[in-house]
Amino acid sequence: MNITRENSDALNAVVKVEITKDDYSEKVEKVLSDYRKSANIPGFRKGHVPMSLVKKQYGKAVLVDEVNKLLQDAISKYLVEEKLDVLGNPLPKPQDDLDWDADAFSFEFELGLAPEFDVKLKGKKAITHYNIVADDKMINEQVEHLQKQYGKLIPQDEVAEDSEITGKFSNEEEGIENVATFTIDKIKGKTNTKKFVGAKVGDVISLKTKGLFNDDHDLMTYLKVSHDDAHGLDVEVNFEVSEINKRELADLDQDLFDKLFGEGKVTTVTELKERIKTDSEKQFAQQSDQKLLNDVTEYLIESTKFDLPAEFLQKWMQTSGEEPMDEEQAKSEYEKSEKGIRYQLIEGKLIQDNNLQVQFDELKSYAMDMIKGQMAQFGQMNPSEKELEDIAARILSNQDEVKRLSEQLMSQKLLNLYKAEANLKAKEITYNDFVKEFYS
Repeated sequence: MNITRENSDALNAVVKVEITKDDYSEKVEKVLSDYRKSANIPGFRKGHVPMSLVKKQYGKAVLVDEVNKLLQDAISKYLVEEKLDVLGNPLPKPQDDLDWDADAFSFEFELGLAPEFDVKLKGKKAITHYNIVADDKMINEQVEHLQKQYGKLIPQDEVAEDSEITGKFSNEEEGIENVATFTIDKIKGKTNTKKFVGAKVGDVISLKTKGLFNDDHDLMTYLKVSHDDAHGLDVEVNFEVSEINKRELADLDQDLFDKLFGEGKVTTVTELKERIKTDSEKQFAQQSDQKLLNDVTEYLIESTKFDLPAEFLQKWMQTSGEEPMDEEQAKSEYEKSEKGIRYQLIEGKLIQDNNLQVQFDELKSYAMDMIKGQMAQFGQMNPSEKELEDIAARILSNQDEVKRLSEQLMSQKLLNLYKAEANLKAKEITYNDFVKEFYS
């Protein structure tokens, strides 16, 4: 067997594989010999079928199969030995005139080569890393929310502006039918509010979904529509009132503090607010980090310039998916995925250059921390080390979970790298301003 490569340019190459009879004959003979032992052909006893008949019936199919196996194995080994960094998979060049009756065969494969480039994390323009804080307004709103949540419900005869109302939203054509509970202050505008105020149990209110709630995302919660449908949804729905209550605020006393945080953990309103601020800002840090990841990713894609073997990748996409694509479909798919391909290459380069690896001990520790956090949410504050290790062992025996956790851990390592090496500037912002600026 002989393998040669000719580079068309820096991003494309053609590999030629020449296979002779010596490469495949022994394998073909062995397979045919095994066939002969088990073949059931009328007129012959099992194991006594003439080899000539076996070759006539199975020889061509076995030859094609064994040559293809040789090809795949040879190409895989060649890429490793030559240390070729390829995109996609090698694509065989069509051969309409291939003569399988010949003794020697020649095959050609197109390769898409990964580009060479450098990544600069420190750009001239600083990327903002947001420090999201819980201000007094938000903390006070959260205190009131907790008082409402643990407060007492007082039934009302009719809806008032401070009511909590339960009922069913419905629209048969749109497939909407969902029971929801919400406070009237969720409703947007005086026109909509007036439709509710004064309503009694059993009343049916006709409403337009567009501009119904202060936050369009509430349509997902109360009408059970998808995120995409919630934005711009403009249909008429009926709301049948089934329950009207006023929620009396719970007292800010030790009984409430103990219900929220455990006995004696919080003893004053000041401590309650400090705890709310601390817990909230821990959650905000995750959103800040995700924003930073997104911004650094965009910066790296825009600032790291290199070419891709676009024509090869489009050709590869035509046959690599579950469903084959034509040229136009592959071109469209490539355009949609080009940024993702670029970032995968950039991320791989950063991982390689900075020797970022996920070790098993790190993965186990990460899994145990995750389990501990989840258990704490359900009130299990002090699980034993053995309990954590047993659960982690079960999780890490699942390859899909290992892949998912490894990706999360590598994302954290990359985030730490960006915080240490990228050109960042810190900016303090309240949570409400953060949401308005980036998600409204």
